Amino acid sequence: MNAPREEFKYETHLHTKETSACAKNTARQMVRAYKEAGYQGIIVTDHFFNGNTTVPARLPWEERVRLFCLGYENAKEEGSILGLDVFFGWEYGYHHTDLLTYGLDKEFLLAHPDLLSLDLPTYVRLVRDNGGFITHAHPFREAFYILHQRFYPDLVDAVEVINGSHTNPEFDRKAAEYAAMHGLIPVSGTDAHSISPERFAGIKATRRLNSCLDFISLLRSREDYSLLGKPV
Repeated sequence: MNAPREEFKYETHLHTKETSACAKNTARQMVRAYKEAGYQGIIVTDHFFNGNTTVPARLPWEERVRLFCLGYENAKEEGSILGLDVFFGWEYGYHHTDLLTYGLDKEFLLAHPDLLSLDLPTYVRLVRDNGGFITHAHPFREAFYILHQRFYPDLVDAVEVINGSHTNPEFDRKAAEYAAMHGLIPVSGTDAHSISPERFAGIKATRRLNSCLDFISLLRSREDYSLLGKPV
């Protein structure tokens, strides 16, 4: 009789109080919550400087980057103690369109102090040229701060088709249809701003991931993972 295949749960969309102004829990608290919930790892995707960040705009670029990375670094430190894998990303805002950016690091940010001056195609090209990957987060969300829904199927690699923070299932259903229509990779994430295990989402992988680049490779395979969270 074959032994059951081991599976590993990963959160793909998570914010920390250190770096995202809308988050309620610290990085260490989030790590402990996901460890308790049986996750193998998380990707910290705090709001970038063009989103709801805690980082003051008046500071020099190097200091802004240092402060921006605090949430991830605190999570990484706590994860190393508890045995939870912690990877780095960010949520890049473009006129209320949110793009989860994976596969790059602190050194990339330090090397590109002009990042906020780039138009979207240039930003995407730069990310991809450096091995990064972009997911369009919650593309059909409706909220008071979203004046227009914008779609860039040629500029993203994946679509968040399950968002654990949504209470309206139509947002996720439309996102799944959009991803299928354009052949984009489907992804699930909680968009966690606080500890709410009943909303936890993400992906379930058939192998343990070693890095964010490993996560990207997994998504590109379209075979070795399944979606966690509410059904679409």
